[in-house]
Amino acid sequence: MKNEFILNLIHRPEMAPEYAQKITQSGKKDAIGDESLLDESLQIFLFQQKTAHDRGLKTTIEMTYASLFSDEVVALAKKHHELYGDEIALTLLGLPCPQFEEKYKTKDFCIWMFSNEDKRAIVDDCFNLFKEKFGFYPASTGSYYLDAYTINYIKEKYPMVVCAVATCFEEGVKAYHTTNNSWYTFMDGGPWAPWIPSKVNSAMPAESKDDDSGIVAIPHLSRDPMACFDGNGSNFGTHPQNVLRGMIYKDNELPYFYNLVDMFIHQAKYNDGHAYNMMFVGPGWLNKLGRWEAPYELLKKSYEDALDYYAKLKKEGRLIDMTMEEYAHHYRKEHPDYKTPEVALWKDILYGSNKQYFWYYDPYLRCCLDFNQGGAMIDLRNYAAKLDIPVGIGTGNAYNASYPYIIQANYRAGYFTHYAGQGTLKSCQVKYGDEVVDLALERTFATYAKEGENTVLLTKPFDVVFSDGTIKMQSKFTFVKGEGKIVFERIILENPNHLEVEIEDYLVGTYGKEEYSLDMTGITLGIKGIDPVEIPYLYKCRHIEKKEGVAYALVPQIDSLIEVGGEGTHARIEEGIAFSPMFRLSAKRRLKEGSVISWLKLKKGN
Repeated sequence: MKNEFILNLIHRPEMAPEYAQKITQSGKKDAIGDESLLDESLQIFLFQQKTAHDRGLKTTIEMTYASLFSDEVVALAKKHHELYGDEIALTLLGLPCPQFEEKYKTKDFCIWMFSNEDKRAIVDDCFNLFKEKFGFYPASTGSYYLDAYTINYIKEKYPMVVCAVATCFEEGVKAYHTTNNSWYTFMDGGPWAPWIPSKVNSAMPAESKDDDSGIVAIPHLSRDPMACFDGNGSNFGTHPQNVLRGMIYKDNELPYFYNLVDMFIHQAKYNDGHAYNMMFVGPGWLNKLGRWEAPYELLKKSYEDALDYYAKLKKEGRLIDMTMEEYAHHYRKEHPDYKTPEVALWKDILYGSNKQYFWYYDPYLRCCLDFNQGGAMIDLRNYAAKLDIPVGIGTGNAYNASYPYIIQANYRAGYFTHYAGQGTLKSCQVKYGDEVVDLALERTFATYAKEGENTVLLTKPFDVVFSDGTIKMQSKFTFVKGEGKIVFERIILENPNHLEVEIEDYLVGTYGKEEYSLDMTGITLGIKGIDPVEIPYLYKCRHIEKKEGVAYALVPQIDSLIEVGGEGTHARIEEGIAFSPMFRLSAKRRLKEGSVISWLKLKKGN
């Protein structure tokens, strides 16, 4: 098996830097076209380029709209392309500049938030200006986020584009709150690693050639998919200045950054020998006034230290640096099967706890299992629903590009709630008489394996303790390739007191993009089988159980059908209340030995 670790190192010359139009330490308000600012930004870009080239690393130079008006930057990009093999690309970040504001009469700067008419005009403007300056169109582009409409337009009009920065992993409610409710970049629910976006929604991987948008998408920074999920992702990524913002350093050293890179290298073990990293730092983060609490000297050192580490890995033969265009072709070659999943078995490298998450996505679902909670599912998104979510002015959804969840334990509570109801979670309860043990309270670890084409996680054995005895158990999770289906096996390994227990695998779900409850009216709960039943969701706390069948919830708001069934199990549905607006689907069976096998399947609602 291969064991490759690929780096995309991306720089962008910002001739209207991120920190422009803010009050400086001297009390002066910077103008967006101020010459001293432009000169400083150019010098920082040159420092970044030299830092990379001195270490034998090639870069992708993503030209901003503003930088295309600078003959000096254009000449530099051409020179570095010739000397070092750097790719000259185009980013749709960095739009604000005097020319843009005069032409479009706006201070908006996020391409996905513009109207479709403006998206087309801005794309054409940027691409044609790039062609005018360089004599060719770029092969790579990007933004913090690129919606499907923009990607499809770019690929139709500029078919030479093969790669794009397309989303920022888990940028949403948590990042919004961390910025005092001022950073309107809602885009969580998408991939953390490279993927081929669907033509329908760029957050979803394409399931076939017909669904293929024609580009390979990469994330905006490689995020820590544990720390980022639990907290503000802007502090936890392969961006040394982000790590400084998170204050994750001591004595001006950043060991967390190296550990983060190493954990990404480790993911090759679970992804057919492929691991990936990207680093994308704009000049605004290295300005001479410092950034956040860090002085310029530390900003500079952190950047040099980061590239020193990448250079060391390259010298040891453990890293391959590629341009974005090179990586897109490489990805296509190494990922010919659209249905092969991307996974991450991740441990806590920030606090040193024993937490372990397992992330999974394919064209049908994205989810996260928390083995600190026995393998409980704490995040679930239904890609099989193929939700078309237009975003931008005029769509009725100006800014929120997040892909909706069915389970989100941070936004809508998980096992631990302050009231009698239940939060969103997929877990299992073991019952003996009046005693109930939820496996979300059983801390364990998991190992990864492949069974044929399926992905398997097997937990370490754990004890389930009752007053009359202890049962040793183990859980097995099988992700069935290409079916949007996960099989859960709860195995009794030892039961010395021969206790008869009831094992109930359950899912508590809802829908949404943020923390707040949305109207559950219109949802249908039911049980399929020889004696079917169906009820509309009316907040009446009803529950129905059948000796056999498949429990389901049809959620038209996200065009989703969620099914929970099992082998020889009873099926149960439960309706929530206004104070606990969830639904519960479960499969259960009584036994003394052996195992209970159940499954979760996601489908498109209609």
